[in-house]
Amino acid sequence: METFALTHYDEAADYIRRRTRQQPQIGLILGSGLSELAAQIEEADIIPYAEIPHFPVSTVAGHAGRLVIGRLEGCVVCAMQGRFHYYEGYSMQQVTLPVRVMKRLGVQTLILTNAAGGLNPRFRVGDIMVIEDHINLIGMAGVNPLRGPNLDDFGPRFPAANRIYTPRLRTLAHEVATELGVPVQRGVYLQLSGPNFESPAEVRMLQRLGADAVGMSTAAEAMVAHHAGMETLGLSTITNVAIGDLEATGQPSHEEVMEAGKVIVPRLKALLLGVLQRLAGEGSNRQAVAANQARPTEGG
Repeated sequence: METFALTHYDEAADYIRRRTRQQPQIGLILGSGLSELAAQIEEADIIPYAEIPHFPVSTVAGHAGRLVIGRLEGCVVCAMQGRFHYYEGYSMQQVTLPVRVMKRLGVQTLILTNAAGGLNPRFRVGDIMVIEDHINLIGMAGVNPLRGPNLDDFGPRFPAANRIYTPRLRTLAHEVATELGVPVQRGVYLQLSGPNFESPAEVRMLQRLGADAVGMSTAAEAMVAHHAGMETLGLSTITNVAIGDLEATGQPSHEEVMEAGKVIVPRLKALLLGVLQRLAGEGSNRQAVAANQARPTEGG
């Protein structure tokens, strides 16, 4: 099993520090078809994954395979322009390595996006779902990113999993969506290993388990971020509707996902930028409060 020691994460983080002038506070993991969001990052330092020690390389179409660090809506972000997947042949420790590297870089908030299949019959292609909770089905079956020696520098051996997606950030996403007039759903995301799409019988099973959307990423990354004490927000873009009818003639495809992503990206971009604006405002307010507290009182 591929495992990493703290020194491996630090080697990757140290290399990234040498390649950027900036100190990111927010991490972004951009899913299928969403890499163009990174093009809006200003003063960007761009590092190909292949150059970073211990980083895997993304092999999926639509995943550019670069780390982009710079300013976006007043925040310094570290954006993964494409992610890694278990189905590519990587271990879960490799898939989630960038999350822990971000933590070592000082990132405290992680925003995850993905392309997902809609399981909830009310969902339509083009919807955005704020993830409230997840079912890490493959993690429950043994492919858990926290398997192996625990690194106490990140978190405890047996972490709780009832508040993985930070309530404050979920509320913030809904508030921003309302302000922008962007309709969003809320629900439970379920991670499978892939790479095949689900059979009709599997779709019906997942619906009965209580999942609203299904995909091949995110839950493992969110669990690792939560284990490391990071605040986490997850956003699923519904790029296809999972087919539970055995006699249906339609078939989901990666091309369908990419095409749907083109429609969804403007909505998701507006939502993400709005969330970042609010987070930047919160940071400014905290700095102002700290400055006032540090200021000597009159006559002091």
